[in-house]
Amino acid sequence: MQDNLHSSWLQLLDSEFKAPYFERLQAFVEEEYTEHQCFPPKHQIFAAFNHCLVKDVKVVLIGQDPYHGPGQANGLSFSVNDGIAPPPSLKNIFKELETDLQKPIPTSGNLENWAKQGVLLLNATLTVRAHSAGSHQGKGWETFTDAVISKLSQEKEGLVFLLWGGKAQKKVKLIGPKKHHILTAGHPSPLSANRGYWFGNKHFGKTNEILECKGLTPIDW
Repeated sequence: MQDNLHSSWLQLLDSEFKAPYFERLQAFVEEEYTEHQCFPPKHQIFAAFNHCLVKDVKVVLIGQDPYHGPGQANGLSFSVNDGIAPPPSLKNIFKELETDLQKPIPTSGNLENWAKQGVLLLNATLTVRAHSAGSHQGKGWETFTDAVISKLSQEKEGLVFLLWGGKAQKKVKLIGPKKHHILTAGHPSPLSANRGYWFGNKHFGKTNEILECKGLTPIDW
């Protein structure tokens, strides 16, 4: 499953791939993709990593699990393929981006360009069965992605972690707060956003201010 993963991530996560839980996870994913329609396509399961190499990571944006509708998921959290209408959460992300940076709302919901600039768009669960949200939760992906967060926290300094919503905010225990910057807000889903927990967080501008203070290139959101 990880055969097409970039060598920098293979090296960082070598112990995870050799762990018994990952062997069980791999067998589960293989069976699911054989017997059911699952997303993202197999070759994009690790797209978040291949578009954002270890050395390039500046920002970590944590989602939950992939979109479960046909043609949506492309392996990047909150992102959809070109030509696919942005789901409600992504629409609210773009609305906040527009307000925060006075930028026009993007014409595509594909966030690959963010990833290529150093934003690791990491879902807690990397696969899902079609039309069945959360169907691959509790199978081992969370153990793996928690390890990704922990190892990045240990190996790097000055990362910006964007934790949107209660589930993402629970990952704070994996992050060294003295080494990194943690920005929290409500989830951009309509349920949270419409209650006032999302809009106005200004995380895009704040992230760029942090990066610029460190002499790093800001993200062209």
